[in-house]
Amino acid sequence: MKPIPLPPGEEVAPKLVRLLYFVGAGVVCTTAINKWKEFERKSTIQKEQQMNESSLENSSAVVHKAVE
Repeated sequence: MKPIPLPPGEEVAPKLVRLLYFVGAGVVCTTAINKWKEFERKSTIQKEQQMNESSLENSSAVVHKAVE
């Protein structure tokens, strides 16, 4: 197998380090985006549960008034 030709004075290590930095940054960004989506989803679910609880309280108050 032939080695990859490089211009004189250039090394492979700096290119490899830049590639690893780029891949690492992609992993960090993807993880951050997924965490943010999960946070937003949990927030939305919590708001919906609060709305449901408040509507149940309102409906029980209406039923209580109707019974009286």
